[in-house]
Amino acid sequence: MTNFEKRLAKAIERGHRAGDERARAEAQKALSEKELRGLHTQYRIELSEHIERCLRRLPGHLPGFQVEPIVAERGWGAAASRDDVDLRASSRRTNFFSRLEILIRPLSEYYVLDVTAKATVRNREVFSRNHYQRLVEVDIDSFTELIDLWILEFAEKYAAAA
Repeated sequence: MTNFEKRLAKAIERGHRAGDERARAEAQKALSEKELRGLHTQYRIELSEHIERCLRRLPGHLPGFQVEPIVAERGWGAAASRDDVDLRASSRRTNFFSRLEILIRPLSEYYVLDVTAKATVRNREVFSRNHYQRLVEVDIDSFTELIDLWILEFAEKYAAAA
């Protein structure tokens, strides 16, 4: 075997090893992506159930609110809304809309758990927020506490405006 043939055989062997390593790395990455998707699904289900459960308590304290679960392309969660009519104005009818919507956004290429909330009280937006963490660093308790705080803040702002 000539020197060139030996070098050619070694180059081919290195190429095979590099291809095998790349295939293993891609398999590991795919497994990680699958695990991350599963983690996002687990968190999404837990938090969307928590959101709906908490919002369903709102009408017991503030009658007139309607609660609806949300399952859409923009996310999963729930909303509580209410329409009011003010007939006190002189011969003029005024409608007021109040709504709190909290959603868990779909999984993105950044692999984060992203929760968003938007609140409107009597036709005025009172807050629009989001909170996110990388899926591998998620503290689910901090998310549930934050969701609770957003709902409590909305209820307080609605009660103050009503």
